[in-house]
This record gives sequence, structure tokens and C-alpha cells, in this order.
Amino acid sequence: MEKNKLNNKMREVKIEKVVLNIGGTEEKLNKGFILLQKISGKKPVKVKAKKRIPTWGVRPGLEVGTKVTLRGEEAEKILEKLFQAINNKLKEKQVRENFASFGIHEYIDIPGFEYIREVGIMGLEVTVVFTRAGKRIERKKVKRGLTRRQAVSIEEIEEFLDKKFKTKIMRKEKKWQQVTGKRY
Repeated sequence: MEKNKLNNKMREVKIEKVVLNIGGTEEKLNKGFILLQKISGKKPVKVKAKKRIPTWGVRPGLEVGTKVTLRGEEAEKILEKLFQAINNKLKEKQVRENFASFGIHEYIDIPGFEYIREVGIMGLEVTVVFTRAGKRIERKKVKRGLTRRQAVSIEEIEEFLDKKFKTKIMRKEKKWQQVTGKRY
């Protein structure tokens, strides 16, 4: 039974998409747009606010960020470079069920990218979404299936990242664990 589970093609974890985004308004938004275009080679889209947040001066319809979505081989190629920018290390809290997210403080940390004068120094956020075969059932309108089985667990994501990109997950020891030796 266990042997069949390990060789099952439907249980394989895959990268669905990689989303690069930068938040900001006005000038920072335009610089972020240029940066994402240089990094991905695709045209980013601008994200508009849906809610009103008076303390930040945000109103519905105001452009508050820019993002670009990469899929397939180009997503894997850019992901290798992005992991190198953070020394192939992720914190435990950056990996969740079905996705992993991390930030890059300065784009000049990414191998192969040099300083761009019109952009200046700027960071970006990266989200990697994982899936497995059969996930489309969740998005169907008619005859939706059980989707809990298609969810990609944190352990599976960690194993996938370790095999494919040699990425290590940094675990934070809890103080109460060190004292008692128990985990609740």
C-alpha cells in the first residue's frame, strides 16, 4: 500500500505559479513596474485597492501595487535565482499549506541583476504556489470534488524545495521546548 502511494503520479507536487509583487503608490509604483518588467521579462499589472483606509490615504480604485505571475519553466528558472538571493534558506513561518512566501530586501542580491539607475534600491515579495494533479476539481462550478486530498502539506513543500532547489528550512527553537523537552 505504501509503495503505491509513493509512485502515484497524482500525488506529485508541482509548482503552479510564482507571483512577484511590489507594493507602493505613485513614484514607487512606477519604479516597481520597471523592476518587475526587467526581472520577469513580462509586462506586470497594476493592482487597485478595493477598500478605503483613511489613515494610509487609500481609497477604492487607487493603484497600490504591481505584480507579475510566472508559470512553467520560466517560473522555475527565476525561482532558482530568487532562492540564491536569500542563500537558499527559508524561515519555518514562511512555508504554509499550498504556498511559500518570502521577501528579497534588495533586487541587486539576485544573481545576474545589476543596479538600475531609474529604479534605485528596492525589494520585492515572492509567493510560490504549489499544486498537484486534480486540483482543478476545486475550481469547477458543477460536481466539485473533495479538495482536502489535493492540498499540499507543509512537509511535502519542504521536501520538494529541498530536492529541487536545495533550500533549507530554518527552524526556531521555542524556549519552553528547551526547558521541558516537550512539545504541546
